[in-house]
Amino acid sequence: MPTPPASNDAALSVSDLAASLKRTVETNFDHVVVRGELGRVTIARSGHMYCDLKDEKAVLNTVMWKSQVDRLPFRPEEGLEVIATGRLSIYEGRSNYQMLASSMRPAGAGALMALLEERKKKFAAEGLFAPEHKKKLPFLPKTIGVVTSPTGAVIRDILHRIRDRFPVRVIVWPALVQGDQAAGQITAGIQGFNAMTGADRPDVLIVARGGGSIEDLWPFNEENVVRAAFESEIPLISAVGHETDTTLIDYVSDARAPTPTGAAEIAVPVRSELLLLTGEHGERLKRALSRRTGQAKDKLAAARLPRPEMLLQTKRQRLDYASGNLPKAALALVQKARLRLSRQSLSPASLRGEIRASKQRLRDTAVRARPALMRLIETRKTALSSQGKLLETLSYQSTLKRGYAIVRDTDGNLIRSAGAAAKSPAFKVSFGDGDVMARPDGSAPQPAPSTPKPAPKADKPKPKGQQGSLF
Repeated sequence: MPTPPASNDAALSVSDLAASLKRTVETNFDHVVVRGELGRVTIARSGHMYCDLKDEKAVLNTVMWKSQVDRLPFRPEEGLEVIATGRLSIYEGRSNYQMLASSMRPAGAGALMALLEERKKKFAAEGLFAPEHKKKLPFLPKTIGVVTSPTGAVIRDILHRIRDRFPVRVIVWPALVQGDQAAGQITAGIQGFNAMTGADRPDVLIVARGGGSIEDLWPFNEENVVRAAFESEIPLISAVGHETDTTLIDYVSDARAPTPTGAAEIAVPVRSELLLLTGEHGERLKRALSRRTGQAKDKLAAARLPRPEMLLQTKRQRLDYASGNLPKAALALVQKARLRLSRQSLSPASLRGEIRASKQRLRDTAVRARPALMRLIETRKTALSSQGKLLETLSYQSTLKRGYAIVRDTDGNLIRSAGAAAKSPAFKVSFGDGDVMARPDGSAPQPAPSTPKPAPKADKPKPKGQQGSLF
């Protein structure tokens, strides 16, 4: 086979070619301004942003480093039209060209207004702006929490107005009010005040900043700020921008102030006016009490209470009439009783008939009660027999009959040990069939005198005709 002719062209490595292309692109496109729609926006953990700039025909990979992302006046979102400034470069690892953006802004206020309207419709559909969710502001708060920049003129205006109207305690939560980090700090301030407990917890919150463009006020349109204001348990007053500026936090807050100074006027009343109003009410109360007292005096004077003697005259007259009628009434009462008694028949025959009827009722009752009484007697006999058998079983005498014995000294006290028996001069041993005297040395003691049992008493004869006890 013929040998191919040698080439004078030197072969380049892939890395060399990629580096050459990168230098060419970065040299010729070191400053570009591109307008397009954001797509696939991703914020990495490092803080760098990776997104696409696209239009109807092309897509440009775009990278923005963390330092530039932190300075953005808005939060980049997919679908937002922006103008990005930066330079083109090549990522050799994938042979992709990309834009390294140094700054980015919305493509005119119209794009931000369209996004604002879209968010407004979304939150309204969720009910975040509904009037029933609005909380009532306290009339006289003890502590006011303010979320704003601690170095601006806004906080000085609020403090000055509160001091002039009604001095109360004010706690400031420092937060950025402009830039990409402002939304997170404002959200943290609202949530931090709500997490407080005890005397430090504010009674009302003010979220405030001065006026500015729509880009400057954009942090107050962010979703996390709006939802934090909606979820706040503490009543919240929004005071963002001037009277003509409107942000989404104004719709979700419990009250909106046209300016930060107006927020202070909404939060506290005027102390001097309260004192004047209290004084006027006190004077009106005094005048009303004076009129009421005068009317009562006039009414009492017009009544002209009679003298005590006149009050008793009628009572005395009624007593005299009653005293005069008392003998006649007593006589009439006695006559009525005699008449009622004479009408009743109390003859001996009627009494005997009543006695016979009572005896018959008593005999009938006895006949009906006899079976129940006999059953009760049998039940008591059975229970008494059972108790007797139980007593006989548990008696110590039964135990003695089984071979046990009880040892007592001469005084009748129990001897419980051999040592105590050895110290006793004599003791008595009780068996089941009798007692035996004994001594520790084994000699026979004198027999214990037997106590004669008393003769049983004869039953007392019952009187003739008297029934004995059933028990």
